Amino acid sequence: MATQSPFSFLDSIFDRVTSGPQPPQWLVHEVHQRAVLFINHVLMQEPEAMERMRRQKGRVALVQWRAYSMALLVTPAGLFNVAPEGVSPDLRLEVTELSPLALAQSALRGDKPAIRIEGDVQLAAEINWLVDHVRWDVEEDLARLVGDAPAHQVAQVARRAAQALRQFVGSRMPSGSVVPAPVTSTDRMAA
Repeated sequence: MATQSPFSFLDSIFDRVTSGPQPPQWLVHEVHQRAVLFINHVLMQEPEAMERMRRQKGRVALVQWRAYSMALLVTPAGLFNVAPEGVSPDLRLEVTELSPLALAQSALRGDKPAIRIEGDVQLAAEINWLVDHVRWDVEEDLARLVGDAPAHQVAQVARRAAQALRQFVGSRMPSGSVVPAPVTSTDRMAA
């Protein structure tokens, strides 16, 4: 008898919602633009990240999860832009975990999701470096709005809450349920 998560119904609800009517193209475009603005904001806080991406200017990376995808063009400034329609990607990154709940659980544990990688090895290596080394400094951004002391307090509370949530998720996961993601030959090329 297989045990099933008490929250597995969330996956079925997500499947029903995503199989329904698709959002209008203008909304998808706006979400992509906002995502690129956020990614670039984070990258601009790390000069080495921008320098690494400058060497990849003109290359396109396609990121995909389920039916959702976003093609990113590396600009000469070392930032990203939404790639024009129909451009052939140099690199494809596909998140292989289909369950949004499983993705959230692995993110809470601090694990990277399993990704199938095809294409340009050097671009994949640079993006992997970004994922490993670039972090959003939420506290610094919050300090610009409310000041240093309140931002520090909010960040401390958020860190404690995140740690408690990680411990809760970790204690609820069966000991044998954490299985490393299979590594494909294309994954090894980017490592």
